[in-house]
Amino acid sequence: MKSEQEVVKYWLTASKEDFDSAEILCQNKKYHHALFFCHLSIEKILKAIIVRSTEAAPPLIHDLVRLAERAGLDLSELQKNELAEITTFNIGARYDDYKLSFRKKAKKQFSVEYLEKTREILEWLNKHI
Repeated sequence: MKSEQEVVKYWLTASKEDFDSAEILCQNKKYHHALFFCHLSIEKILKAIIVRSTEAAPPLIHDLVRLAERAGLDLSELQKNELAEITTFNIGARYDDYKLSFRKKAKKQFSVEYLEKTREILEWLNKHI
């Protein structure tokens, strides 16, 4: 069984790798995939915070607002709204009935904007590790 420290390190490493992938995908104009990886990077750092703060396994959910609440983070309305929007990237990139509308939304300007928002959120979350 892995120690709490090993599990936290796993989630943090995976979060960083996913954000790196988001940047590469965005540079290569794979915008909807980049946004999906933005979601994954935030989800994984939140799971690291949950493990650190609760000493328990994180829940098997993808809703970033619920994960942040489970982590005990005090979110502003703006943060809640941004996390709720980024949560939709998980659904939009995965399920066929949402993919078409998500691809129409995931254009360069929107994707670059959310890549930067993700970077800011990750910086803030890193202060809570």
